[in-house]
Amino acid sequence: MDKTQKLLSVDDAAAALGLKAVTLRQWAAARRISRVKLGRRVLIPESEVTRLIEANLVPALLER
Repeated sequence: MDKTQKLLSVDDAAAALGLKAVTLRQWAAARRISRVKLGRRVLIPESEVTRLIEANLVPALLER
């Protein structure tokens, strides 16, 4: 992880992905996504949000 990378709260990351915060918390607990834990606070790297979007992108069909 890049040291200058922006960290998002679970609520902010969930909003960016259109998911509920509880879903991201469950994924983080199950280690399905990367996270940074500082005490009780869980933060999601911005690159993880980008990775989730890119990994689940379904490309458009070419014109027929």
